[in-house]
Amino acid sequence: MISVVIVGSGNVAQNLFHAFQNSADVTVKQIIGRNREHLAFVQDNALISTEFTSDISADVYILAISDDAINSVGESLKNAKGILVHTSGATPLDAIKYAKRPGVFYPLQTFTKGKIISFHDVPICIEATNNKDLETLTILGKQLSKNVVEIDSVQRKTLHVAAVFANNFTNYMYTMGSEICTEHDLDFSLLKPLIAETAAKLNTLTPMQAQTGPAKRGDQKTLHNHLQIITDKHQRELYTLLSNAIKEKHGKKL
Repeated sequence: MISVVIVGSGNVAQNLFHAFQNSADVTVKQIIGRNREHLAFVQDNALISTEFTSDISADVYILAISDDAINSVGESLKNAKGILVHTSGATPLDAIKYAKRPGVFYPLQTFTKGKIISFHDVPICIEATNNKDLETLTILGKQLSKNVVEIDSVQRKTLHVAAVFANNFTNYMYTMGSEICTEHDLDFSLLKPLIAETAAKLNTLTPMQAQTGPAKRGDQKTLHNHLQIITDKHQRELYTLLSNAIKEKHGKKL
């Protein structure tokens, strides 16, 4: 049985709490948040604390908080005997080097307010300063996911950059598509099967192999026609930039 204390009340903290509550081999001994109202998802009031210190003994203390708060909040737990981990993709292990046993427990996933996800396929990226702590974090990670991988701070930061391209930027493109649909009285849901199929193709193809569209084909006429339809300057700039990037990547000389 692994015992944990969770620090935070946001999307990551809430999802970790629910996942650990459903694990027979993990016990949540405390969850700490600045605002008690934000911890309404915790049914047992005895688990709640609003003090960013803990006299509760646990195997792992999880800082599921914003990147900017990791250093200052973690400082209050620097004397904890258990492993002190953060859950950030962009923050190095050294950010909590003051801890007796620093570590990282980074679930590579997007978390949305009010949405509880399954961790079964979510990569859990771990890092620690010794093999014993790595073993503990591996066991903890496997209570949530079938995919637990040891990644150092440089690799994790690089992976986070790749994730921004694959997730955040992609979602922004959905926003642009939605705005264009709305402007022309079209239902954005018409694009959802296309979006689903585009993602599904990556189960069997590389992103390079899966690329389609007028820019990849070198269809200059369609590209120009699209630019006639797009009235927003920012959208036109994005369309041109991305089309040129795709043409260059796929060797189209137009």
